[in-house]
Amino acid sequence: MIHNLGQALQSFVMDWFKPAAYSIILLREEGYPCIFYGDFYGIPHDKIEAIQELKTIIQLRKERAYGEQQDYFDHPDYIGWTRSGEEEHLKSGLAVVISNVPCDGEKRMYIGTQFAGEKLIDALKNCEEEITIDEQGFGNFKVKGKSVSIWVM
Repeated sequence: MIHNLGQALQSFVMDWFKPAAYSIILLREEGYPCIFYGDFYGIPHDKIEAIQELKTIIQLRKERAYGEQQDYFDHPDYIGWTRSGEEEHLKSGLAVVISNVPCDGEKRMYIGTQFAGEKLIDALKNCEEEITIDEQGFGNFKVKGKSVSIWVM
């Protein structure tokens, strides 16, 4: 569902937070996903550009956001969750880490033993290094300050 943005009761979200907010809206198990028109297409008359990462996040929802969810809401500045994937969705599963402070961070999270030895990359390209999942199914997932990283195979 796409909602129109730019109406009388609008409120604007800081640009750095929009990709993080859409990660929460689109990549978690629960909730009712929606996308605002102005975020997807931009609002030229108000000089608001479309969110560059949004098409990637939508594609990740379609292809990767499957399986059991593990939440890591144990820190005030860095949160994350993983989706373990499902066999019927090839290469599904992902890990998301969000920072709300200017400092880089990381979270050790479990994604599943089926990922042991796999190298994951940040689909949004905020972090350039690869992360290797250990034998127990854990990885140290990184995030840059005031951003989101979505780690996939």
